Amino acid sequence: MPKTFRCTIVSPTEQHLDEEVTYASIPLWDGLMGVLPGRAPIVANLGSGELRIDFPDEGSAAGGSRSYFIDGGVCKMGEKGLTLLAQVAIPAECLVVADAQAELKEAEARRIDDAGDPESRRIARERRDHEIHAARAKARLAQARVGKGI
Repeated sequence: MPKTFRCTIVSPTEQHLDEEVTYASIPLWDGLMGVLPGRAPIVANLGSGELRIDFPDEGSAAGGSRSYFIDGGVCKMGEKGLTLLAQVAIPAECLVVADAQAELKEAEARRIDDAGDPESRRIARERRDHEIHAARAKARLAQARVGKGI
């Protein structure tokens, strides 16, 4: 059985990763999914949250992990490895605690207009709730990096 698999992360603006990895913890729309080498094929919708990728120890490289904030898209595990086509993919080292907290505060302050049809209000509420959830995930990931001294 292989010890690694190829992981590719692509967003509309760039390719973030294309490397051999040992494990991926993926935020799906309905919870987290862990992926190890040899996993059965699957296609799933991405959610919002931390994507954690673990790298193998090779030669003098000590392996380690890398995290990204992911929001929306799809992932596919197949014969050629794991591919994530994310609507948003931000390396954790690019997140700033103050920016994430400001984004959260703005999302929480957003009010839904009571005028209009019920369907429009429902959609606006779902959008606001998603923005709050995503901003909280960004803030947690940014804060965790600060807590680790990274």
